[in-house]
Amino acid sequence: MHAGFMGPNYSVSTACATGNFMINNAALHIRRGDCDLVVAGGSEAAIVPVGLGGFIACRALSSRKDNPTGASRPWDKTRDGFVMGEGAGLIVLESLEHALERGAPIVAEYFGGAQSCDAHHITEPRQDGGGVRKCIEDALADAGIVKEQVEYINAHATSTPAGDLAEFRAVRSVFNGDVSRLKMNATKSMIGHALGAAGGLEAVATVKAIERGQIHPTINVHEQEPEVDIDIVANKMQEADIGVGISNSFGFGGHNSTVVFAKYEE
Repeated sequence: MHAGFMGPNYSVSTACATGNFMINNAALHIRRGDCDLVVAGGSEAAIVPVGLGGFIACRALSSRKDNPTGASRPWDKTRDGFVMGEGAGLIVLESLEHALERGAPIVAEYFGGAQSCDAHHITEPRQDGGGVRKCIEDALADAGIVKEQVEYINAHATSTPAGDLAEFRAVRSVFNGDVSRLKMNATKSMIGHALGAAGGLEAVATVKAIERGQIHPTINVHEQEPEVDIDIVANKMQEADIGVGISNSFGFGGHNSTVVFAKYEE
């Protein structure tokens, strides 16, 4: 209302994958000419008794009540669940022609994205990573990107025992086991799991990593899972010239989503 935008205005409910779903949908509206510019992402404020109680009941949260800042520890051998977070993450997507016409600062390009379903379980991920693999591969195909071009992954990585490994196995499968050149980090290690806002927040983190050439660390890594033979940017920020990065977001119900961003080249 404040901005006077009169185009499509809606939200979807795909749990913790919602932010990426909205970014992909926004791009589709622009591609088919419904609008020139869309503000898309996600927001969430679920730290209330019923929200906490529900996740406690399904044993999804970390039990480290005495160490909240150290409790979210993706890919660490001692991880035991996620830490709830809140917030909002939004990005402005627009056609290149519209951005150039209004002289907008272009921080990155959205190349494509995809969604898939695990078709497996309400809360547990597929351990073979089949649904996530399909999602990443479909996103790269939509973006016109080959896997060898991907240099950085902002992972969903919630700090759950099952989820972190399932995602890593899917990534390893997509890249045919050759993950030595990739960098993959977990924003949730620093800000917790913002649920419906996670995709939007992590899209912002991905875009800023590409724009600035700096990848924020995955903190609280004390003993990395031996199986995870990839650079997870443990505990210390890294400088990197990123051409193409992807961001994954998954949600209860088997929802998977991936967005693909790239450095803007004039």
